Amino acid sequence: DRSIRWVLEKTLEQEGIQCRVFESAETLVDIIDHEQPSAIISDIRMPGMDGLTLLTKLQNDHPHLPVIIMTAHSDLERAVASYQGGAFEYLPKPFDVEEAVSLLKRAILHHRNA
Repeated sequence: DRSIRWVLEKTLEQEGIQCRVFESAETLVDIIDHEQPSAIISDIRMPGMDGLTLLTKLQNDHPHLPVIIMTAHSDLERAVASYQGGAFEYLPKPFDVEEAVSLLKRAILHHRNA
């Protein structure tokens, strides 16, 4: 969702957290081997590769990379499945932006301490 990406990007920049946003999981997959992030936030529902498929790929290729999965309340069952599939955490939508930032900071700290 373009508006959610924009809000998260601006908020993270204000927090001093460097970030990149992508419109598709495929774009992330194309660059992840060259630009290793400290954490990823992904939606479950996306055009092309969905968030659960992305999570599986990241778990196989980058098992120590924390992945936060965003989900609408109607996707709660899929969110639980993502958590069981290795997601660091899931973030139900609608969410409080401060909660998202706090969760991302925890994921980054977890990655640094791993």
